[in-house]
Amino acid sequence: MEFNLQFPPENHRRTAALGHAHVLPDETLCAILAKLAPHDVARLSCVSSVMYVLCNEEPLWMSLCLDIINRPLEYKGSWKRTTLHQLDLLEKYEEMHKRALYFQGFSSLFLYRRLYRCHTSLSGFSFDDGNVTRRDKLSLEEFDNEYDGKYPVLITGLAESWPASKSWTCEQLLLKYPETKFRISQRSPKKINIKFKDYVSYMQVQRDEDPLYIFDDKFGESAPDLLKDYTVPHLFQEDYFNVLDIDRRPPFRWLIIGPERSGASWHVDPGLTSAWNTLLCGRKRWALYPPGRVPLGVTVHVNEDNGDVDIDTPSSLQWWLDFYPLLAESAKPIECTQLPGETIYVPSGWWHCVLNLETSIAVTQNFVNSRNFEFVCLDMAPGYKHKGICRAGLLALDDGLKNSENPALHAPSYPARENRARVDRFPVDMAQANNASVDLEFSYDINFLAMFLDKERDHYTFPWSSSNCIGQREMRDWLFKLWLRRPELKDLVWKGACLALNVEKWSQIAGEICSFHGLSFPLDDEKLPVGTGSNPVFLVGDYVIKIFVEGGLQNSLFGLGTELEFRHLLNNSKSPLKNCIPSILASGIIIFENGSYRLFPWDGKGVPEVVSSCNLTWLSSYKNADADHPFGVWGKKQFEYRNSGSISWSFGNSESNLVWPYIVTRRCTGKIFANVRDTLSPESLLALASFLGEQLHNLHALPLPKPPVNYSILLDGCAIQLSHGNGHLKCDEDEVGQRTGREVFVSVLNQRRKYVTRCLTEWGEPIPRELINKVNEYLPIDVASVFEGDGEVLKSFTWIHSDIMDDNIYMEPCCSSALLAEDASDPELADNKEIRFKSCRQQKHSWYPGYILDLSDLSIGDPLLDLIPIYLDIFRGDAGLLKQLLDSYGAPVEREHQIKRDVSTRPSYRAMCYCILHEENLLGAIFSLWKELRNASSWEEVEEKIWGDLNQYSL
Repeated sequence: MEFNLQFPPENHRRTAALGHAHVLPDETLCAILAKLAPHDVARLSCVSSVMYVLCNEEPLWMSLCLDIINRPLEYKGSWKRTTLHQLDLLEKYEEMHKRALYFQGFSSLFLYRRLYRCHTSLSGFSFDDGNVTRRDKLSLEEFDNEYDGKYPVLITGLAESWPASKSWTCEQLLLKYPETKFRISQRSPKKINIKFKDYVSYMQVQRDEDPLYIFDDKFGESAPDLLKDYTVPHLFQEDYFNVLDIDRRPPFRWLIIGPERSGASWHVDPGLTSAWNTLLCGRKRWALYPPGRVPLGVTVHVNEDNGDVDIDTPSSLQWWLDFYPLLAESAKPIECTQLPGETIYVPSGWWHCVLNLETSIAVTQNFVNSRNFEFVCLDMAPGYKHKGICRAGLLALDDGLKNSENPALHAPSYPARENRARVDRFPVDMAQANNASVDLEFSYDINFLAMFLDKERDHYTFPWSSSNCIGQREMRDWLFKLWLRRPELKDLVWKGACLALNVEKWSQIAGEICSFHGLSFPLDDEKLPVGTGSNPVFLVGDYVIKIFVEGGLQNSLFGLGTELEFRHLLNNSKSPLKNCIPSILASGIIIFENGSYRLFPWDGKGVPEVVSSCNLTWLSSYKNADADHPFGVWGKKQFEYRNSGSISWSFGNSESNLVWPYIVTRRCTGKIFANVRDTLSPESLLALASFLGEQLHNLHALPLPKPPVNYSILLDGCAIQLSHGNGHLKCDEDEVGQRTGREVFVSVLNQRRKYVTRCLTEWGEPIPRELINKVNEYLPIDVASVFEGDGEVLKSFTWIHSDIMDDNIYMEPCCSSALLAEDASDPELADNKEIRFKSCRQQKHSWYPGYILDLSDLSIGDPLLDLIPIYLDIFRGDAGLLKQLLDSYGAPVEREHQIKRDVSTRPSYRAMCYCILHEENLLGAIFSLWKELRNASSWEEVEEKIWGDLNQYSL
């Protein structure tokens, strides 16, 4: 249908059709429409002729579809139809659909340019006179001397013997993998999968400006035979991430398949790693800029609070069509056209952009070697200045990385080598700077870049950037494994650890503690923190030194204070648990003051005088003369409640950042469970499950300390008073003064419930989006309801460890000398170990569980909470081991009529709620262990699969 209305100038239809909105450019209007839901866009299309045009643009519906997609993608000929198919509305649409409407009197340069890009042919778009060096069959020595860590290079001959060089074509892959789902990379927060047969069909008919692009880092799982079709070229086989298990290392290899016009927009590879990319079929055009040179049209954002890096960039095709022609010859990037069989090497920190000139298939891997290791470690350090400098050069100093909301770094129109900037916002850590403004020239040199590290921000006390290529625990694990397994790299690993973890400071503090207590000074091999925990821990001779830093001074005092209170109660009890907790040798506070360290012993009683002298505003709340342990578990619960509504980090003042509690314990013989897991027999794992069941029972049976007199908190504006109990806190809803332990526990979870959707959304994959949308329906409105039935409270609250994971279980070798030597002075303990040794020898175990470590997360709560990290992290979802633990624990089996009780009071439901509301991303572990649950349609399905066995017990 055509409307021939009388609009004198061509675009007068726009003014009449859009009303006051006509002042907005078409680009802005399209951006606004992309933020709406499909139903709203459909309604808006009925408003006017111009809105009809804008609301029926294919790029808009592509964006809408990728935002709402909730199942494998099937392209239905247009993105509007594909969106409606995702919404199960396609049949209804086709019944009602009439032919498209056409209007005269409206034009848009923005829409025209986008349409032009959608139909551009790239057959003559190659860059045959590229200035990237081409080398044939480069030797390792030549590569190391001329290119590694320095310049890009195109290398031929590396893939000649690969089966992939012949078998990786769309036709052959389609024959072998038609139903295999691959991940696509698109500007969407979701990980979207598509069957390969559907992707090939899409490629054949699409006319998208920025087509869907298979960029799959999990192709080795979905199509493992593809890994047999290629080998890592000899030039790139040194990869320090190889010391990590495959499930703990960051994504590092990708299968790349894309049609003409698809590609990777401007970026720097994650974590400042280097990369190689081998093309098997098709042609790719590459553009590259050296480190610190931001391409024209690209904006870098670095978040001041957490160092997250975000890059705004046009698509590859748009950049070449709209921005490339604006560049002077001297400002153009290094370029080349990659042909089948060629491998391109991209050094650390180099900007690059790739455009597929025809349907292309490639494989790429990122790696860390001796040339880029320190840069990778630097990029993992907390702060934001150094991250901006690494990517944007001295432009990062111009206007501001100071504004956390809009720290934009814009591209120059001249080469990076000509760019000089004046530094006058903060002094660099060099003698010649000396707090004065100096002229600097950017250099991608580790010593230069390290000058911009924020010395006030520490790995252990500041938030971890979500844009880092590896997790915080994995980072510590990686460095420690390199330290142990690659002794020839110790000097390099030490440098990297100083950059990433500020380990030089913590090693010096450990040395000061040793000197104060007359312990042997750490040897060179002992100066790196061990394990993956959130506090630096050092093994020095026969001792273990732990420095409490996680969460700042306030949190650290409660961590050590609660542990010392617990140890005091344990030592005065007859609980067998004390035989499985390493003995304490010293504890105290260390403070850095006037350029030197001072130490003060502290046994957990009272407020340390050195802490009182810091004039900390929050300290007055805990100077309670009636409390023997003001930083014990009751003070800790009060602290948890006061912070339960906070979703941001609190770092305290500068004084509190120079004070650290510490503890020294006896070093156990043996190894942590994480290091021997793969060597244990099934019988040894069952013995571990029995051990954990027994010790959890002992822990949960230990009486709680009496709370201080007049102990109270404010709950919803009302003072909640606590009456003394006999150890377990059984809450009575009819009492005005409800038991504080339960009230605080529940209130903390209720606070987390308020933010649960946002939290799960930020965690993202592998948590299914469909389940995130249903989480509020699944969770109780008030968490307290999961403890109540027939008007009575079902559960008690006890001591809980909270963090029994694979690095907090110590395994002892099964030899009598190792088991008994360290305990010869304690006859009772030696007798117990002799019994364990005989059992160990009879069952032919090589390792036997001996100790439970790390008591800093001790708290009061539902005993069920202690099962969760054990089942997910130690047992890795093994239901047989969980049953063994529960039987050893002595959990009574439920009677048949109780098994059928209301769902809200089932143990499985409580456990699932705890997983969802946990401050750590336990759901990520769940959907990684049980991959089939990523297709679950309800939380009830997930609950039954993971925790259903708990309903057989009275928990």
